Amino acid sequence: MGSSESAVSKEALERLLDVEKLKYCFECGICTASCSMAEMLGDDYNPRELLEEIVLSPKTVLNSQGLWFCAWCYRCHSRCPQALRLPEIFLFMRSAAVKHEYKQSFEKALRKIVKNIPLPLITSLVCFHPERAGLGKEQVMQRIEEIRREWSRTKRKERLAKTQTGKVAVIGSGPVGLAVAYELSRKGQSVTVYEALPELGGMLRKGIPEYRLPKQVLAKEIAFIRDVGVEFRTNKRIGKDLLFEDLWKEGYKAIFIGAGAHRSQNLKIEGREFDGVVYALDFLWDSNSGKKIGLGKNVVVIGGGNVAVDAARTALYLGAEEVTILYRRSRDEMPANLWEVKEAEDQGIKIEFLVSPKKLLAEKGKVCAVECVRTQLGEPDETGRRRAVPIEGSEYKRETDMVILAVGEVPDLKFLPKDIELKDDGTVWVNPITLETSMPGVYAGGDAVAGPASVIEAIRDGKRAAESIENYLRSLKEGRH
Repeated sequence: MGSSESAVSKEALERLLDVEKLKYCFECGICTASCSMAEMLGDDYNPRELLEEIVLSPKTVLNSQGLWFCAWCYRCHSRCPQALRLPEIFLFMRSAAVKHEYKQSFEKALRKIVKNIPLPLITSLVCFHPERAGLGKEQVMQRIEEIRREWSRTKRKERLAKTQTGKVAVIGSGPVGLAVAYELSRKGQSVTVYEALPELGGMLRKGIPEYRLPKQVLAKEIAFIRDVGVEFRTNKRIGKDLLFEDLWKEGYKAIFIGAGAHRSQNLKIEGREFDGVVYALDFLWDSNSGKKIGLGKNVVVIGGGNVAVDAARTALYLGAEEVTILYRRSRDEMPANLWEVKEAEDQGIKIEFLVSPKKLLAEKGKVCAVECVRTQLGEPDETGRRRAVPIEGSEYKRETDMVILAVGEVPDLKFLPKDIELKDDGTVWVNPITLETSMPGVYAGGDAVAGPASVIEAIRDGKRAAESIENYLRSLKEGRH
């Protein structure tokens, strides 16, 4: 094996660290405290220590399994006082490890992921992205399945020997619902998942495009979770087909709310009713369901989050000739995953920053243009981001034959009893440590609590809630509750 100098060019490394301002790192630990993977893996992963190793001993890092645990959520970047782009620093080292065939550390990392992270096939595709470092997707997926078969065989007898302490109902089969169901079931608990839609997967099926998450991969994950012992009931909308209160009558001792954020926020804009104007979630759901879509040639997407980027890329995959994202703030304020934005631009999608739509125009009822106004950044709003302030006299028209609205998603929680407290933004209030709601025995996580977030953050909530629920069930059995 070559020296650290031959494996990692000293000049290239110094250039990267200088560009990424790593020499100004405060070593405050915010990156590690913000990292879902660090929480789920404990002592096996510490981003701050990994950064330190990159500076002091790059060759050691090439042999480190920790190099492969970054899940590209960019929470470390968004909260770092120096705005360091840790995922890209780690990618630089991953690419060097692949180039010089440091394979053992990746194998160890895969084993840790399969053992500790629910939905390893899905997370490999939509979170870990080994292909960005030059590894083949298919080979990685195949290896994950092999490792999981080995590991599940050794754990099956262990699981069957455990005593159940109570039935658990899980509302929603998105990533957080699947994660909590899997974790509880493999610990020996009896779990039933209720899904309002005819097919399982929640936002994994509804909102993530086929090019990012093929349906057969989702089917494999669900089949594995079913095999672990989880029961699924589809077409069961809580509040309509079954009341929330009825779950207690069914004998459940604990309930988990993983209903996601499936309702598009309404954009109050003149012309919303025109033909050719759709909400991004509806557009993605129709695409994923194989429905025929009246796709325009010149598509405009309004919004700056991950759903906006997914909708734009999907439109391009479906055959749109030109796709443009309009975002009212600057690139730095854009909430979408930075790497996904980069890939979208590389594919030819245009992004116009500091632009806000004023109204939609139509010819014979069909959208034909967006009237926009240019903006500048003002004082921070309640979210901490600087406000987009319209510039007087900067109005202009952008022609289009399709507008996709992607201005945010919120949970639909009308089915919850009044005893469960909601926050001002309509999400569920929970104890930040246990994820228990204001109603004893009821827990919640994922987008229903945090609003739209990454898959890996949802899975983290599922693991955290599963541990809390198991402790709660044990306390009930022991008479401590």
